[in-house]
Amino acid sequence: MQDTALRTPQLAAWLAGTDIGLLELRTPQGILRLGRQGDDIVELPAEVTEVESELVSVHALSVGVFLHSHPLAAAPLVRTGERVEAGQTVGLLKIGPLLLPVTAPQAGIVDGVHAADGLAVGYGTPLVDLHPL
Repeated sequence: MQDTALRTPQLAAWLAGTDIGLLELRTPQGILRLGRQGDDIVELPAEVTEVESELVSVHALSVGVFLHSHPLAAAPLVRTGERVEAGQTVGLLKIGPLLLPVTAPQAGIVDGVHAADGLAVGYGTPLVDLHPL
């Protein structure tokens, strides 16, 4: 974080010239958060809640329509409380005629499915939360 700390004034000056409200930079050494307070750019404390650190979110890797199950199957691919393995399909993204699998990045217990079945989602939309095992 030392290298980042040396560049904090440069990052703050750059941020001041944009309409970005919060900049969070994560490195192996720590987290740097810069935000606006009035007209000033200030360093904010790294806020990580216990719930956020426990859950792993599975995000959409593309735009598309999120499906809980395959169009030819009635049962959802996963349910809340169900154990999943790394790489297991937890949903599908429909992009035109294509169905792309949405997979669990690691083993865990499904905490919740955020996107409704058939919902159009954008890149990075949180879809499913997992409690890691």
